[in-house]
Amino acid sequence: MIILIDTSTPVCKLSLIDGDWRYDNEWLAARSLARDLLGYLRDQLAIHGKTWSDISAIGVYEGPGSFTGLRISLTVMNTLADSLAIPIVGASGDDWQSQALAKLKSGQNQRIVLPQYGSEAHITISKK
Repeated sequence: MIILIDTSTPVCKLSLIDGDWRYDNEWLAARSLARDLLGYLRDQLAIHGKTWSDISAIGVYEGPGSFTGLRISLTVMNTLADSLAIPIVGASGDDWQSQALAKLKSGQNQRIVLPQYGSEAHITISKK
């Protein structure tokens, strides 16, 4: 089963694909993304009788988008791909899912997907 995930906005978009079967879901993650992402993924897998070991590949939206959202999900998904020893690829643009699936089908594995923010990150400067 392939996981496709986009956390570039406060709404996390998830697709699970297994052959001809496809499941799409959205979750208003907002500020709870870091705390709840793994639990959300676990629960979505469980709804369909799947576990972590059923995941065969991961495709992620690499940006542009939310600095924090991309950073959190790419860290989690890179770690998941490494721990499960499965391929991970990133893509961007409106057809990012098609791009990611094509990369996976051709056997690509980026091993680590880095975020593409689209501009400099807006980081608050310490006042101390």
